[in-house]
Amino acid sequence: MEDFKSLSKIISTDFEVEEMVTEGMLRARLIEAFAYLLDNNISKMMNILYRTDVDEEKLKKLLISNSDLPSAEVIADAYLVRQKQKIETRKKYSR
Repeated sequence: MEDFKSLSKIISTDFEVEEMVTEGMLRARLIEAFAYLLDNNISKMMNILYRTDVDEEKLKKLLISNSDLPSAEVIADAYLVRQKQKIETRKKYSR
């Protein structure tokens, strides 16, 4: 639960993520947000992914290998994975 709070907090720097109760709800909100950005503001989306340090080459490979899924879903999942990695790294080095 503590990790989920940390995840919500870190994601709230990029997106409005009201009081999300579950990670599933948070993921759904991110998919919705990335779908909107893909259609309306791709430069903002790229900026968010750059600041979050989502690996561009890895993301391209994910988009190609998951071409049966909506791009927004693949991007949201890559974003979530990167944010979780940051939390784990912070926990590891804050001990």
